[in-house]
Amino acid sequence: MSGVDLDDDDPFEEQREQVENPMKRLFLTYGRDNASQLSVGVVGSVFSRVLDLLPPLILGVTIDAVFNQTGPFDLPLVPQAWVPEGQTAQFWFAVGIIAASFLFAAVFHWVRNWGFNAAAQNIQHSIRTDTYDKMQRLNMDFFADKQTGEMMSILSNDVNRLERFLNDGMNSLFRLVVMVFGIAGILFWMNWQLALVALLPVPLIAAFTYWFIQIIQPKYKEVRSTVGKVNSRLENNLGGITVIKSSNTEPYESERVEDVSQDYFDANWDAIDTRIKFFPGLRVFAGIGFVITFLVGGIWVFQGPPGPMTGDLEVGTFTAFILYTQRFIWPMAQFGQIINMYQRARASSARIFGLMDEPARIAENPDADELVVEEGRVEYDDVTFGYDDSEARRASDQSSEEHGDSRGAETIVEDVSFDVEGGETLALVGPTGAGKSTILKLLMRLYDVDDGEIRIDGTDVRDVTLPSLRESIGYVSQDTFLFYGTVAENITYGTFDADREAVIEAAKAAEAHEFIQNLPDGYDTEVGERGVKLSGGQRQRISIARAVLRDPEILVLDEATSDVDTETEMLIQRSLDELTEDRTTFAIAHRLSTIKDADEIVVLEDGEIVERGRHDDLIGNDGLYAHLWGVQAGEIDELPEEFVQRAARRQARTEVDMDDDD
Repeated sequence: MSGVDLDDDDPFEEQREQVENPMKRLFLTYGRDNASQLSVGVVGSVFSRVLDLLPPLILGVTIDAVFNQTGPFDLPLVPQAWVPEGQTAQFWFAVGIIAASFLFAAVFHWVRNWGFNAAAQNIQHSIRTDTYDKMQRLNMDFFADKQTGEMMSILSNDVNRLERFLNDGMNSLFRLVVMVFGIAGILFWMNWQLALVALLPVPLIAAFTYWFIQIIQPKYKEVRSTVGKVNSRLENNLGGITVIKSSNTEPYESERVEDVSQDYFDANWDAIDTRIKFFPGLRVFAGIGFVITFLVGGIWVFQGPPGPMTGDLEVGTFTAFILYTQRFIWPMAQFGQIINMYQRARASSARIFGLMDEPARIAENPDADELVVEEGRVEYDDVTFGYDDSEARRASDQSSEEHGDSRGAETIVEDVSFDVEGGETLALVGPTGAGKSTILKLLMRLYDVDDGEIRIDGTDVRDVTLPSLRESIGYVSQDTFLFYGTVAENITYGTFDADREAVIEAAKAAEAHEFIQNLPDGYDTEVGERGVKLSGGQRQRISIARAVLRDPEILVLDEATSDVDTETEMLIQRSLDELTEDRTTFAIAHRLSTIKDADEIVVLEDGEIVERGRHDDLIGNDGLYAHLWGVQAGEIDELPEEFVQRAARRQARTEVDMDDDD
């Protein structure tokens, strides 16, 4: 079954709530770098919308001045000296202005679209790359607490939603502002009394929109949470498709996907139901203004000014009024859509910036030096490490920066001390859950110690830069991961400038060359996602070849041959013996035969060292190591009862550690 609890709240809720003014931050952080494109978009939007408003105005003036001859040919901002004399000349003058307005409006529409699209695409690209860069620099415990689907949702859905708002939303916003204020200004210029009648519904529309915002905001929050759960379930199931098929649990998993999809459906439909009621309601309020304007204006034209109205209303003016009032409806209706897009973008930007603000709990000393490994001596000095909740981890990480004293709520490794001389091999053995992998991850600062120090050539690993530390260590994990790409690309990962000859030599050292040659395209064969086209043993040998190619000063082998058969293991072990001859090596192994020739063997149990020494000495001690050796030698009946009972208790105890398989 999945270890992901999809009933939990949004795992980024805490980060999101700590972000203040996410939209302001969006424009201040990324808008400044794209101010020129945004400015072009704004200018294009303003001019294109103003030009869109000209034809109805010209039409109304032309009807009154040219066709009915009931008023002067008078246009705002146009000097009277520019207006020709005579009906025919004024008619063609009006035609020219209308044609020019359409032509230049088209040009400015293109300018507007270019500006907003260019800015939106640039900002989308910058945010996505910045978010990913921040995400990959976070500590391992962050990834242990979060679902992959949720993180993918931020990098994909949330970033794309910002792009849509910056493009479509900003475009619609300036269209709304120009059209509403432009139309209102023209209406007041033509007839301020009738303009007041036409704008009567505006306060109702504002109140109705405010109500909609208050209702829809929590609904969109729920939608964001449920879509992340859907992504997590799908990603989890697709990653475990082999287990699903082999367990014949397709109906069970289909039901679980249906459940989370139904939750998303319910949340999304709730938001949709609110939204589809809002927009027709908004149109009703906007339509009221049109009907009242038509009624009052029509009576005014036929019978003279109604009620408190004064003055005359010409047919052309009334016609333009009706056209503008009808145009006024659509921008006001779009106001709800803009609010809708803004709320979605705000929620997405809060999640993005919340992730960006997540503290890197392993902080690099700004004065750290580059690590230069000369002898390769490694010292563990009273190392203790543990964790519980995020507060305990933050406290321990803060204190670890100061080399102070802090212990996590649950100790994983306690008071571990040993020295490894340069060029020697130290093996870590012990039962599952003993803390072996954790000890070596502390060396690479995937986590930081709570107490004690880890030194390389006398220098605390917290006093050197992380890149130089990790470049000096070659790590072969028991959980081999291959990237989608070719065999050669996976071997050269981290040593990208290596030539083909070096790749082949590394593959030979890992006993991988022969099987690679037998692949369809040799070193250019695609391995598939996570290396699915290769066997576990083949993936492991490619991982070893990757480490060999890096030629690190310190080598960490965490069950490096766990997925290969006995014969291949013998061949790899022979190559590893050559590889480890002149470099400091740490090896974790459940197969004790692979580490019996180590310079020193450290035996761990429950995070503490219980034995140490060479193989023959440990066998003679008749302790935990000797008993583990007896298990692998098949001497089950000769094991002491105490050892068997302790093994049973260890297996029954639920280990909660930080991605530590040992």
